[in-house]
Amino acid sequence: MPKDVNIRWGWLKVMYVYTIMGAGGFGLAILFTPHAIERTMGFPSEDPIVFGVFGSVYAAFGLLSFLGLRSPLKFAPVLLLQLCYKSIWFIGVLVPLLIASHFPAYGMTLVIIFATYIVGDLIAIPFTYVFSKQPNQ
Repeated sequence: MPKDVNIRWGWLKVMYVYTIMGAGGFGLAILFTPHAIERTMGFPSEDPIVFGVFGSVYAAFGLLSFLGLRSPLKFAPVLLLQLCYKSIWFIGVLVPLLIASHFPAYGMTLVIIFATYIVGDLIAIPFTYVFSKQPNQ
């Protein structure tokens, strides 16, 4: 490990727990009670295949975050992927909808939740470690 790496162990673990509870719980709820989630979140009826993929991905994030609690640095790419797709969603989905004045009210909950993950991941991810060249093993 490079000597100049500052690891925020507490933040890493907090983000793994947050992902287990938030993404993992939400993913399982989508998979097992999709209509209840649609009603609760105010989502329009979704294609069950697409909504199922959405739920499966979130459940996978939760599952991998359990492993991250045991090996925080090894599973930091899980948080990096989460940071990337949520940031891309902000730029590629949210911004165009806001510009076109077509952003639905039910989406505001996702904006707030995604923003908390983005900020938390930016604080927690040890970027110098993740992007450092690893010695050949």
